[in-house]
Amino acid sequence: MSKQHNKTEPGLQRKLKARHLGMISLGGTIGTGLFLASGGAISQAGPGGALLAYALIGSMVFFLMTSLAEMASFMPVSGSFSTYATKFIDESLGFALGWNYWFSWATTIAAELVAVTLIMDFWFPDVPSWIWSGISLIIMFLLNYISVKGFGESEYWFSLIKVITVIVFIIVGVLMIIGIFGGESPGFSNFTIKDAPFNGGFLALLGVFMAAGFSFMGTELLGAAAGEADNPRVSIPKAIRSVFWRILLFYILAIFVIGMLIPYTTDSLASEDVRLSPFTLVFEKAGIAFAASVMNAVILTAVLSAGNSGMYASTRMLWNLAKEGKAPRFLGKLNNNGVPVNALLATAAVGCAAFLTSFFGNGIVYTWLLSVSGMTGFIIWIGIAVSHYRFRKAYVAQGYDIKDLPYTAKFYPYAPLFALALSIFVIIGQSVSSFTENGFDWGGFIASYVGIPIFLLCWIIYKVKYKTKVHKLEDVDLTTPDHETAPD
Repeated sequence: MSKQHNKTEPGLQRKLKARHLGMISLGGTIGTGLFLASGGAISQAGPGGALLAYALIGSMVFFLMTSLAEMASFMPVSGSFSTYATKFIDESLGFALGWNYWFSWATTIAAELVAVTLIMDFWFPDVPSWIWSGISLIIMFLLNYISVKGFGESEYWFSLIKVITVIVFIIVGVLMIIGIFGGESPGFSNFTIKDAPFNGGFLALLGVFMAAGFSFMGTELLGAAAGEADNPRVSIPKAIRSVFWRILLFYILAIFVIGMLIPYTTDSLASEDVRLSPFTLVFEKAGIAFAASVMNAVILTAVLSAGNSGMYASTRMLWNLAKEGKAPRFLGKLNNNGVPVNALLATAAVGCAAFLTSFFGNGIVYTWLLSVSGMTGFIIWIGIAVSHYRFRKAYVAQGYDIKDLPYTAKFYPYAPLFALALSIFVIIGQSVSSFTENGFDWGGFIASYVGIPIFLLCWIIYKVKYKTKVHKLEDVDLTTPDHETAPD
């Protein structure tokens, strides 16, 4: 068997505990996708269609997270899926995944800065929007600059606020369903109104699949955090085991409650105005005063959490790319607290620049930047599924025993193959939305898929320049900080 070593990844400080990792992974999934977009999903596909779409995507995400957990507990590095693709498949794929993931989160930070201005306008309509975005950017930067423990603690409390909100919402909703709050129980009347529980047919369901996929993006943050986990062999599997049930509880139960209490025909469900959020509507129906203000505060927390996590993940990815020679060397510098300060500054600068584009040319450049990053999440998920498939094959081919893994993902190889197939299906299905009554929407089609050729371009350029090849299973590098030599 292999010799075991307990070497820490040079420079980084392993100060993220199991409670941090659990909340980082969970907090990555709870945001505007649940608080706002869930209403649009129910409006589009009906309560049954929304439940089906979120249940299937939630199952796929669980399989992907178990795949990631198996690799991350064995090889806990901040490069995560970029490093896994480099080691288990091909260096050029790791290069493309890493840079696309960094860019995706950097532009997502810009999206969160825009969202903050809209949220603060709810309370302070006369204050210039750039003030709130500037304050938010400084907060995100400082939380990441201080130390990894500072990031972990802030994200823990940000996530806890969201978790408590969802739990209270579900409890209040269930009491309303059985008739204790908000008047007489509606029973299942809203699940049978008009075309319910399913509305709009297969195409509507397909559209909700994409929306559900975007809602769950962020769960892979756990992989980036593995490089700074204090005890990754224990804390990562522990965090993953709780994620599935919490995803099931929060998303499925929340959508069920909304579908039971609010007819899918309600026009305001499709609105992205916080005052018309399905959570706000249910709380107001229960007679809770200031529901809109409370939900606005919670959504502000969700936005700051997403930006905070995005800055962390993209900074670690950029630092790791520099460490592997796939980015300029100066980006690999760490400060005394083990924070990649140059990578953090570069990420904040790009996020700020992308944010500024929202003010020019009617925001066209900004919209395209978000379109480029939009597809990246599904590309990353495909990368995780294929990397796990190859990792397990190589692990066995090199004579290791599966029983010796710190954590073993269930249902291999069916789980990663299912996740791979469903991700590809949703990506292809996105093109269906381009068919309109007025013909084919080429602008919408290009905006949806522009991220794919950019990803492929990164992959091909690196492959041609360095003449990389797909590794043979016997040559796959399984050397890790905790697992360094081949079996005897």
